[in-house]
Amino acid sequence: MWIFLFTELLLFGRLFLVYSVYRLLYTHEFHLAAAHLNRVLGVTNTFVLLTSSLTMMLAVTAIQRGDRRSTLNTLFWTLFLAGTFLVIKAFEWGAKFSHGLYPGSEHLRELPDGEGLFYGLYFVMTGLHGFHVVVGMILLTVVALRVRSGRIHQGDFVLLENAGLYWHLVDLVWVFLLPLFYLTN
Repeated sequence: MWIFLFTELLLFGRLFLVYSVYRLLYTHEFHLAAAHLNRVLGVTNTFVLLTSSLTMMLAVTAIQRGDRRSTLNTLFWTLFLAGTFLVIKAFEWGAKFSHGLYPGSEHLRELPDGEGLFYGLYFVMTGLHGFHVVVGMILLTVVALRVRSGRIHQGDFVLLENAGLYWHLVDLVWVFLLPLFYLTN
């Protein structure tokens, strides 16, 4: 699991490096483009994901105590918060789409190079992160079903712990995406 998580960090780390290079080259344009993102939604999503990390941690703690009901409840809340994150992100992307800002759009191609790069990186990086959220939700659903059936229990909860590690990585990546895109001005 740690090797897999390391490869995920390498993937996002490379994207963070690409972002940093382009931000240095197009500081003003990145600043202008970032001003059009909704900081309130970005910060709200951060709160949602950090809370989901807490509920994930509580799920692992509950299974260690042998409390299957609390484990399932906290997994449900983790899934609910993950879904909330995606709904908020969908509203945010929808607003960009309604303004003609989406990958391959004519409006995006008409923007100055730096602004176009900013939005391109924004869609790639937040989209890839959103994909990881969906994968995490699928994994957490499988884990919850195994907890419910008794296949994950106090004596054997490695899959739950590994799902938690993955989920914390997803949250950690967002903590880096927030300042890159939403807090740059």
